[in-house]
Amino acid sequence: MTDTQPSAALPFRYRVSGMDCAKDAAQIERAAQAAGIAPNAVKVSAATHIMTLNVPEGRLPEIEKAVATTGYGFDRIERDDDAQADAAHQDPSYRRALWTVVLLNVGYGVIEMVGGFLAGSQAVKADALDFIGDGLITLLGLLAIGWSLAWRARSALIQGIFLGILGLSVLTTTLWRIFTQTMPDATLMGVFGIIALVVNVIAVLPLMRFRKGDANMRAVWLFSRNDAIGNAAVVVAAGLVAWRGSGWPDLIAAFGIAGLFLHSSWSIIRDAQADLRAAR
Repeated sequence: MTDTQPSAALPFRYRVSGMDCAKDAAQIERAAQAAGIAPNAVKVSAATHIMTLNVPEGRLPEIEKAVATTGYGFDRIERDDDAQADAAHQDPSYRRALWTVVLLNVGYGVIEMVGGFLAGSQAVKADALDFIGDGLITLLGLLAIGWSLAWRARSALIQGIFLGILGLSVLTTTLWRIFTQTMPDATLMGVFGIIALVVNVIAVLPLMRFRKGDANMRAVWLFSRNDAIGNAAVVVAAGLVAWRGSGWPDLIAAFGIAGLFLHSSWSIIRDAQADLRAAR
């Protein structure tokens, strides 16, 4: 039976390791609801990566078992200190590995954005935006260790606004390209898409040694899978551009990638605002 207004319901919070976007937050919320709690009894913030449960304490083991099936890591926040860090994040070698992932994502994102202009491809630009977004999200999680909920939310709000501006710029230029279509360079599109797949694999390698001791590693493969979808879309679009002699496949792929990115940006802003209200 689903809980509506459970008696003796108390707020319990968990730090979620490995979240990448609002889609991940929604997946975790669905898993918790599958354990028999009401939708309003669980909230996962895409901004601060914190899951809040309003349930009787006796329900926690059942819910924890349900959300564990998503593959993400969950660390219960026992103290009022919002920013207690788990041992894995305190490991200097682990932090260096995360910095490597940040540099690879942001660095290649910038390179791919330049490549998008050189190839005249909107899909490559959108995929570059996804790389930059993932890198910045990982960076926020790395820097925010030790921060309070309020400061994590403020940082996420700024990040969400910044990423939203980037997403809108790609979407706007893609719309403009509908009326001034030019043929993108299919070869360059394919090259950058394939390199992106390789970079995703390389980004995973620094974290492989931590896969047994760090809950965050259970989600690294989810990151790579989701990112690979965007990379594959660029490669497929490049093939269709070469085959059909049309720029439409490039524009369609760009709309899809940019749309998903803007949705994540909006979710981060929405959740950050909710977390700020809760912190007050």
